[in-house]
Amino acid sequence: MLRPFPYGANYLSLGDTPELHRSLRNKVLFRYSAPAPSNADLLEAYAAERLGAGRALTVPNGTQALRVALMGTRPRVGDPVYIPAVTFVAVAGAVLSCGLVPVLVDVDERFGLNASLLPADAERVVVAHMEGTVVDLPERVPYLIEDSAQAMGGHHTDGRHAGTVGYAGTFSFHHAKILTSGEGGLVVVRDPAHWDVLRSYTDHGSAREQGKYPGWNPGAFYGENLCANEAVAAVQLQQFRRLDEILSSLERHYALTLEALGERSDVTVIPKRPGDVKTSVRLLLESRHLRDRAMERLEERGLPCWSLDKYLLPEHPVVAGRASLYADGFPWNLADGDVRYAPLSRDGFAATRDRLSRTLCIPLTPELEEAEQILFAKEIAAVVAEL
Repeated sequence: MLRPFPYGANYLSLGDTPELHRSLRNKVLFRYSAPAPSNADLLEAYAAERLGAGRALTVPNGTQALRVALMGTRPRVGDPVYIPAVTFVAVAGAVLSCGLVPVLVDVDERFGLNASLLPADAERVVVAHMEGTVVDLPERVPYLIEDSAQAMGGHHTDGRHAGTVGYAGTFSFHHAKILTSGEGGLVVVRDPAHWDVLRSYTDHGSAREQGKYPGWNPGAFYGENLCANEAVAAVQLQQFRRLDEILSSLERHYALTLEALGERSDVTVIPKRPGDVKTSVRLLLESRHLRDRAMERLEERGLPCWSLDKYLLPEHPVVAGRASLYADGFPWNLADGDVRYAPLSRDGFAATRDRLSRTLCIPLTPELEEAEQILFAKEIAAVVAEL
């Protein structure tokens, strides 16, 4: 039952990548040297339309997408950025690499950032839609960034796509994501003027014209080299064309699994909303002991599962140790003794620790035919019934 690759990797096909074949024929893989429209141009246009975004920009990976979005806010060194206490450490790393300081905010029962804990003057907030769960968003935040790395194709309760509501949204094409090109990232913004700033930053601060050496306008700022690769953009475009197929199959597998699981008093399904991407079924068990026993039984039968404990940032060594390659500890040193950077939690993350310790995730498999998904669901239900 274990799949060799996750999600979109199972939908990769050389016969479905005409843009890649075109790049190889032209022998040009740099977006600004490719014939117009480049593969990156095509990808950005397709992604913006599919997601209902204003503009999209492709970058080398999802972490860089977060960094670019943060830099586009024109921050001051040491500015606080409020991030969920439960997410992958890349969110904290992206903040730190911009010279900003992450402030951990406790999460709600869906593991989304608890907006009620934010100060009224919060300027920069990152929310993370973990495992396809499209979480609630804080209001009146000038620079709200939706980390939608694990929620490609999800949408909010009002119908807007995950990643398109705030100032910016970021996505990942990492190997373990819904769509994949091995690595890759995407930033979407509503305002074309913001897109111009981000695009310039990813190309040394230049004002680039297709097929020409970069130029710099008066008042140009420095930037980085985060330009897209034409071969990678072609694969990402192919993946986008399979998104609806993947999402539909995940929905079906989710429904089949819930049906097979049934009900029992000491195991609760953490429900997903209609707009959530059904990448997994989350179970909340009565105790950590029962959770761990369930994981052992699943692994013995070759069934995939995992816990979320590793995502608790207060206990992650990068955050807890506040280590830095800078000799003076930058930018952590900017927060020393300043209460503005203290973690925001009513109970020191005790309730979150407890909930994480009892949560089990079972990944779903969109590439399986319905009959195989039914068998998979029955095997999962059998293990749970035996606990």
